[in-house]
Amino acid sequence: MNDTSFHDRMLSLGLARVAEQAALASAEYIGRGDEQAADQAAVNAMRKQLNLLDIEGVVVIGEGERDEAPMLHIGEQVGTGNGPCVDIALDPLEGTTLTARDMPNALTVIAMGPRGSMLHAPDVYMEKLAIGPGYPEGLVTLDMPPATRVSVLAAEKGCALSDITVCILERPRHEDIIAELRSTGASVRLITDGDVAGVMHCAESVTTGVDMYMGSGGAPEGVLAAAALKCMGGQIYGRLLFRNDDEIARARKAGLNDFDKVYSRDEMVTRNVIFAATGVTGGTLLPAIKREPGWITTETLLMRSKTGSVRRMQYRTPADTLPGR
Repeated sequence: MNDTSFHDRMLSLGLARVAEQAALASAEYIGRGDEQAADQAAVNAMRKQLNLLDIEGVVVIGEGERDEAPMLHIGEQVGTGNGPCVDIALDPLEGTTLTARDMPNALTVIAMGPRGSMLHAPDVYMEKLAIGPGYPEGLVTLDMPPATRVSVLAAEKGCALSDITVCILERPRHEDIIAELRSTGASVRLITDGDVAGVMHCAESVTTGVDMYMGSGGAPEGVLAAAALKCMGGQIYGRLLFRNDDEIARARKAGLNDFDKVYSRDEMVTRNVIFAATGVTGGTLLPAIKREPGWITTETLLMRSKTGSVRRMQYRTPADTLPGR
């Protein structure tokens, strides 16, 4: 199949609605302390909306393997079956903990591309490195020490090391990297969850103040982040990390055999895609779901890599139409 049958312009508004409805479904659980209920509500809503689209879709990045996730699992078929064959990468609620605790940067995230357009990343860790648009390809690499990456980026920007901000997940495994980054004089922005949003921050550094993302996190989220940067511009590199034989077996099952390979953005997402993200708890990228008497409002970021277009869309709906009301 070629990309001519993937009508991204026609599908993009439908994809935005998928992200919106997942966000609205999770709204009832913001700050309620129930991560599982928030995630399940988003999954149910996203699946329902996907099945209304005229596509023959397959989830390639989802909630996990079939035996781990009853819905939106890897390999699940979605859509009416009457449209183009597409790959779908999704995280119905990126930041379940953020949602449950009413902390910033929880999003609903989904990307869609022609069949075979996205890396079937297994559910293992991935070492990641990302920067925004406008830099020479390969300016920074995974083989560079963290301090060198900061120095090279600062030199290219023509700024002091202290003007560089690096985003990284706050995890014990990153303590040495954080210490090395701080030793350069660079600023480190720690996040508790949500590394898709963390990578996306690099693409809008003027707004977010983040110049670079690094550290290890989920490989599926790496592919979703690559889809976002495919639309927004920027570079991301990822290398799979394995902790045991079971994780290596997952990679082999996904058809991956070169375990040392560094994947670039265009190797993780090989063709044009569309990407939608809706803010749940709000942050630098997207505002939180807004409640007012009788109404609820979301904002969605809708992007197409084919045109480089980025839309911000507000959706206002009567509160009594929400799921569960």
